[in-house]
Amino acid sequence: MQQISDNPASAIREIFGRDKALIGMIHCPAFPGAPRYRGADMNTIYDACMRDAEALIQGGMHGLMIENHGDVPFSKPEDIGYETAAFMSVVTDRIARAIGVPLGINVLANAPIPAFAIALAGGAKFIRVNQWANAYIANEGFIEGRAAEAMRYRSALRAEHIKVFADSHVKHGSHAIVADRSIAELTRDLAFFDADGVIATGQRTGAAATIEEIEEIAAATHLPLLVGSGVDKTNVVEILERTSGVIVASSLKAGGVWWNPVDIERVRAFRAAAEPALGA
Repeated sequence: MQQISDNPASAIREIFGRDKALIGMIHCPAFPGAPRYRGADMNTIYDACMRDAEALIQGGMHGLMIENHGDVPFSKPEDIGYETAAFMSVVTDRIARAIGVPLGINVLANAPIPAFAIALAGGAKFIRVNQWANAYIANEGFIEGRAAEAMRYRSALRAEHIKVFADSHVKHGSHAIVADRSIAELTRDLAFFDADGVIATGQRTGAAATIEEIEEIAAATHLPLLVGSGVDKTNVVEILERTSGVIVASSLKAGGVWWNPVDIERVRAFRAAAEPALGA
């Protein structure tokens, strides 16, 4: 494998202090301004996020990712209101102060600039970006990679310590416009545009990436690879044997449904299942 970036392959160890990490997802309820917001008091929303954070960490996860998943249907980056960054910054700060584990930020859809601002304001260590380089047709329409403007914004903030985890062949969309380029080439583009880690996904939230695709992406990059959808207690060991971590959401929720609260017993069962593949 030809290395095309001088970014080190150590982002997971730098952030989590270990070589393999279990990251639990906090799907924030709908914020004011989103179609599904129904007038809930802000403390009610913040408390729901905090309860999920506590259950995930008490159940054995190593870190958390905070995401505005309740804001469906998601806006394109240029249409996301300032209020989203404001509310997510408060959530992040409260969780960081109360729990003190590594945090990541994902602003949907594909909005690394507010994600960097939230991460810096709230003390998060990394962001996730679904389309970092190239372009695809997502549920929201045509989505372009935002690496160039996002990295300049990060530099302007002097926030180079905040890492970027970028999806390869991301879920919820069609990649026909780049179909003449292999998944391996698309993955190498992420490193070329200075991502610090790569994420593999299935076709949609809760759908697992295939082992074949995980191995294809892993073979194309020197960066740490995570799987960001469809991970549960039945497949976590097989996935961790090939990757540096997992981002887990739906399978840890009551009934296995993404909009339900985190079920701590599901988290504990997941952690127990993952243990043989975690190492030190």
